[in-house]
Amino acid sequence: MITDRSQRWRERRCHWLPGTSEIDPKALSVDVIDTRAAAAPFVKQHHYAASMPVTRLSVGLFANGPGGRSELVGVCVFAHPVNNASASKTAGLDNPRAACDLGRLVILDSQGANAESFLVARAFRLLRREKPEILSVISYADPVRRVDADGNVFMPGHVGGLYAMMGSRYVGRASPRTDLILPDGRPISSRAISKIRNAECGQRYAMDDLIQAGARAPRFGEDRGDWLADLERSGFLTRRRHPGCHAYLFPLTKAARIAARKVPERPYPILDRSATDGDVTALPLLQLAA
Repeated sequence: MITDRSQRWRERRCHWLPGTSEIDPKALSVDVIDTRAAAAPFVKQHHYAASMPVTRLSVGLFANGPGGRSELVGVCVFAHPVNNASASKTAGLDNPRAACDLGRLVILDSQGANAESFLVARAFRLLRREKPEILSVISYADPVRRVDADGNVFMPGHVGGLYAMMGSRYVGRASPRTDLILPDGRPISSRAISKIRNAECGQRYAMDDLIQAGARAPRFGEDRGDWLADLERSGFLTRRRHPGCHAYLFPLTKAARIAARKVPERPYPILDRSATDGDVTALPLLQLAA
């Protein structure tokens, strides 16, 4: 068995449900939602990263709420890949826009253990309808346990058990990297750092995220790279080596399944339940990756 629990979220805190709990499909529905008005506020409120990737489509999970009103209880976000090489490296596709990332998947703890598969399967169908140019979805599982400044675990790390159970192809780890970590334990995406350093579109949002977390605002005329370096020197930002996320592939069409044959498929990773810090992947896989 890969896993017997399901990960849920509320107010950026992780909760675990027993695999025996189930949803009532008749009480739920799935539909495309507005990214800015609906998806982003939900993700920022509940997901541990408290941030949104560059989004191509957002899909919501709705449950019957008080007074017969629909209540948003989950969000699935399809995002631009972390880089243009992902489509070829992970999905075997030549066109970078033919693949996307499953950038965020967050479901409230009010929902049963099989809510993820219910949402994701229907979200894939909506993705094909709304974005027919997308042939494959890449999903990453972050195996590193995250701890806040008070020592509380807010993201226990996972190896992608849900994706394995849904029949995806496991294609190995993404490249190791060095994260910049905020005082609350959250990592800053390399894309956000790049936007700030290079004054790219979206830099204001990325800077505001740092300032809201307690960073000093840049001084008038201060180079953005110098500002980031000073945040490191002061200890506000710290560096931490990351071994690389686990990468899974969902080919959505026959053509995508044929293209995926170019990428070697590997055995699914196993969760090490005894791990208390760092990477929670069972050691044999780590030894193979080394």
